[in-house]
Amino acid sequence: MKRVSFAEFGGPDVLQLIDAEEPHAGPGQIRVAVRAAGVNPVDWRIREGQFRNVRPVELPAGVGQDASGVVDEVGEGVDGVAVGDRVFGRGSGTYAEFAVLSAWARMPVGLTFEEAAGYPSVVETALRIIRQVDVRPGQTLLVSGASGGVGSAVLQIARDRGITVIGTAGAANQDYLRSLGALPATYGEGWVERVRRLGHVDAALDLAGSGVIRELLELTGDPQKVISIADLGAPELGARYSGVTGNVPEALAEATDLISRGQLHIPVEKTYPLTEAAAAHIDSQAGHTRGRRVVVV
Repeated sequence: MKRVSFAEFGGPDVLQLIDAEEPHAGPGQIRVAVRAAGVNPVDWRIREGQFRNVRPVELPAGVGQDASGVVDEVGEGVDGVAVGDRVFGRGSGTYAEFAVLSAWARMPVGLTFEEAAGYPSVVETALRIIRQVDVRPGQTLLVSGASGGVGSAVLQIARDRGITVIGTAGAANQDYLRSLGALPATYGEGWVERVRRLGHVDAALDLAGSGVIRELLELTGDPQKVISIADLGAPELGARYSGVTGNVPEALAEATDLISRGQLHIPVEKTYPLTEAAAAHIDSQAGHTRGRRVVVV
């Protein structure tokens, strides 16, 4: 089978499309014929070796953790799913023709494979950090870097829970944030005052890692109310860093419910073939995403 792999840590150029042995589902797992794989910032952070001291990677390694596809192998002890089912979920080495998933759910009716591949990690992350920052209905949450996948999910989940959201993004994405129910603000010089004019901030999330932790601490007045998923240095400034995955099956179940109720939709901004995985990483790292980027198999 074809899969995207890297044999050394480095830039996008270390990614190679290779012939590899097919993986097989172990106990508690399923294998899917991959139709699409979500592109997440963690993919290129792992490729660069940012986490190698805390999350060792055996090289050569595959790339990707989110996928949608058709079940073609069911591991021992797995029930409730059968060969031929259309699923989306989380596993490893998903930029490939076949991948093993450790958490999955049936795709909601009406969702394309490309759309479905963009949900698993971003919804799990969004649910986790909303819980960790402990923002309640009636309060206001500030989301820095709000137009990407996680931001899109946070805005819609918060809206569904009765939480007011202020979102920062580039000028081109202000209407997009507004369409998701957020009060939009542009970043850049003077952004803190623009946010203040929109209202009091009870809690804040840094999704872009753009060096705003001090300002978020200033706006909330409480280090426990500031969480970053993108700035590894956040704890040095007194904020919290969230990088440990929570309950993925539970997140997939909630995503399915939200999507089915019409309360969650994350658009796919761009798709890439496996041969252009490096371009997908370059674009992801550059930011300014509206929704998700997806590798199509």
